[in-house]
Amino acid sequence: MIWPAVAILGFVTLQRLTELPVARANTKRLLAHGGHEVAPGHYPAIVALHATWLAALWVQAPGKAVHLLFLALFILLQAFRVWTLRTLGPRWTTRIIVVPGESLVARGPYRFVRHPNYLLVIGEIAVLPLVFGLWRTALIFLLLNAAILTIRIRAENRALRG
Repeated sequence: MIWPAVAILGFVTLQRLTELPVARANTKRLLAHGGHEVAPGHYPAIVALHATWLAALWVQAPGKAVHLLFLALFILLQAFRVWTLRTLGPRWTTRIIVVPGESLVARGPYRFVRHPNYLLVIGEIAVLPLVFGLWRTALIFLLLNAAILTIRIRAENRALRG
């Protein structure tokens, strides 16, 4: 049956498409308040990775059985997503934007982990394919994401140190 996969992937696709305008608006506002983007060169690779991951799932998942344990884990990750994005509020963006004089967010999940959003993305990239039993897809995109996040986290850490 293809409907469970279509419903799940439809939700994730709609979620991502509704987040993009929010991220753009936040980026624009942060830049207008004196912020500057750091290390934009890797950003197209991030966009390509996420688009390809989602496209691969749309091609491979319909008709696959849904593994309820992984679906439950993915739902928990979505709660973590909401918590992380709400904590950042208007400071959340898909780019690395530094506003001089702003202090780091130190509440919500940021009390416990320096980069909770990246942990979330790692989890989502691994778990959503596993919902459909696509362990090879999970592994491939987990490795590709690790390579890109290595670059991104280093750039972000350098920028945050000043």
